[in-house]
Amino acid sequence: MKNILLLCIVFLASCKTSKNTVIELSQHMFLTTENCPKNGECSIEFIPNKTIEFKKDEFGIAYPVISEGNKSIFKFTYNKKPLINTQDSNYTEIVYAELDNPINEISLIGNELETIKLYFGRLCYCKGETGYFPIKKGSFNIKKSNNNSLKVDIEFTIKEVPQIISKIIETVSLKSNATN
Repeated sequence: MKNILLLCIVFLASCKTSKNTVIELSQHMFLTTENCPKNGECSIEFIPNKTIEFKKDEFGIAYPVISEGNKSIFKFTYNKKPLINTQDSNYTEIVYAELDNPINEISLIGNELETIKLYFGRLCYCKGETGYFPIKKGSFNIKKSNNNSLKVDIEFTIKEVPQIISKIIETVSLKSNATN
């Protein structure tokens, strides 16, 4: 009887479902997004087999260091169109997150965001208002929307610097490298 009970426990423990797995990345995915302010261009990247760490330079400004690893990096980039005939008018906002690989459905809020190293970057000629900052207030969600796509839904605010992007909502097609 004990052997049968032990066998049942082993059998049940080995039956894992991968129902929560959204995508297993083996190669870099780069997708242009549709939901972007009219004065710029936005993209989403999923970068497999990397990890991200944020270090500080001699002025205390954080910057990302990406290295080989067993995670996947989510990267959203907004590039504002530069003003014509104006030097130093480049402006970029970046959101980074470090996700498990394979990427699973995830739903985080508030302080939970630090578990995925969710950071906002503002890169511009904006004295004293540039760098990378941990996102502490907001939500981060990835859900499988059907067999071939996933929905990315991020909403956040940063108190350290002004921001243009505060919400990212995209449905990403995994088959055709396009967004809906």
